[in-house]
Amino acid sequence: MSLLNTQRLTAHYGDFQALFGVDIALNQGETIAIIGANGAGKTTLMRSLSGVLKNDPDMITLEGRRIGGMSADEVLPLGLAMVPEGRCLFPSLSVEENLLIGAYGRKVEGYWSLATIYDLFPILAERRNNPGTALSGGQQQMVAIGRALMSNPKVLLCDEISLGLAPVVIKDIYAAVPKIQESGASLIVVEQDIGQAMKVADRVYCMMEGQVTLEGTPDNLSRDDIHAAYFGVSA
Repeated sequence: MSLLNTQRLTAHYGDFQALFGVDIALNQGETIAIIGANGAGKTTLMRSLSGVLKNDPDMITLEGRRIGGMSADEVLPLGLAMVPEGRCLFPSLSVEENLLIGAYGRKVEGYWSLATIYDLFPILAERRNNPGTALSGGQQQMVAIGRALMSNPKVLLCDEISLGLAPVVIKDIYAAVPKIQESGASLIVVEQDIGQAMKVADRVYCMMEGQVTLEGTPDNLSRDDIHAAYFGVSA
């Protein structure tokens, strides 16, 4: 049994349908990447998985448990945490307070603590008393990742964590991924940067117009395959 599954997942914003029968599977210890152009449905998928958008209960399962109809505050204690697009830090809280918020909804023994977050991102230890939103974009992203890790999740959802960051900063952010993997978390990474997605993922799903158009391992997907699945036309 996969750790996390969707079965014919659909999602709506009012009368607008954003997902059309999406099937993905995440195995224990695996990292999968979700790629696709703007509007492909990637963020809607992440919002559905995390409980921000409610769906039919049978459409999403975590360790065999139906979670599609659960809200975000019900999903988090089960071991699923998200690093949201745009970081969404609390501006009135310090770096350390933002991190501690992450452990509020799920208090379990695990690898991640303030000490291990600061070991992963040493700059946050130096800035621990600064307002979270007073940091650079890359440092704020580190806080958002650390906040999610503080719940010691089984599944970590990362939605566009490189968006708007300089290449050198993106490199620093993604340098943390192997350590996160070693801690036992399984990851779903949404990325528009295909090259970056290929570097960290065991498997890749491509989405277009709310549907999965391609799935495979980075070694088995050609540039032409990805181009056709990404844009709907051959290279």
